[in-house]
Amino acid sequence: MANDYLDKARELLRLEAQAIANLESKIDDNFRQAVEVLYNVRGKVIIAAVGKSGHVGRKIAATFSSTGTPSFFIHAYEAGHGDLGVIAANDALLMISNSGETDELIDMIPAARKLGIPIIGLLGNLNSTLARKCDIVLDTGVSSEADPLNVVPTSSSIVALAMGDALAIALLTKRDFKAIDFAGLHPSGTLGRRLLTTVEDLMHTGEAIPFVHENSPMATALFMMTKKGLGIVGVLDDNDELVGVITDGDLRRGLERTKDFMNQLSKEIMSRNPKWIAQNVLAIDALHKMEEFAITNLFVYREKKEGRPIGIIHIHDILRYGIMS
Repeated sequence: MANDYLDKARELLRLEAQAIANLESKIDDNFRQAVEVLYNVRGKVIIAAVGKSGHVGRKIAATFSSTGTPSFFIHAYEAGHGDLGVIAANDALLMISNSGETDELIDMIPAARKLGIPIIGLLGNLNSTLARKCDIVLDTGVSSEADPLNVVPTSSSIVALAMGDALAIALLTKRDFKAIDFAGLHPSGTLGRRLLTTVEDLMHTGEAIPFVHENSPMATALFMMTKKGLGIVGVLDDNDELVGVITDGDLRRGLERTKDFMNQLSKEIMSRNPKWIAQNVLAIDALHKMEEFAITNLFVYREKKEGRPIGIIHIHDILRYGIMS
């Protein structure tokens, strides 16, 4: 008896999963029509509901908006007290109701009809008042709720939410909405940073770039490396071309192997063929390149390795920006 509640929890998950699975057969011509209508809306998709359906509606509106379909939620009760004014003639109305008899939603119908906007219902009862009044009805009905009392909105809520997600993803696909578009609507999130932030956004430029001439003594190179604080210095030839780099590792190896180290020329200590990257490459790709070659810096060029580098990017610049958080 003590563990009955665990069994009930497992049973609820099974029942909700089955209710969602049953939705697959309801992706039918009505669903196609709904997608076509929402795709062609030139204004907003207004989602209306009350109660638990209202919580579902808020989430669906947020998902729509974040995937390229401008949308917001309106509480049907508030709609009857002035909020109907936010609905315009180029919008669409999506109503969510398990019973299909929600008075506040029914009361919104005349105003929507006056505007001539399409009305789509996510309804659990196809023989209801709303089912008769909506232009398109998507069946979100369930045989029963998943709770032992069959009264708590469980299966019905999760099915309505899943149908809303299905609409959002169908619209996303129809719009050919890509990850970069999603990132553009989430610039403050990790994904946005990954897909929008380029090397150019984070690189050091101008006097912040550590350079020495290839004939400079190592004392000069060490001073420059310490002054710039990036753990590296680029080595330039007479043509201002980057011909090598000196890193902390090169310093350690040089000190171990070379006598009179500080008077050695930079070109005698440097590592040749330094790794580089173009300025328009995503910062996350620069990070992956650093990881691939076990390095902490990349010199930056405009498009190809030609002339003097225009910048340098350090692994800490990327990590501090939250690309990987």
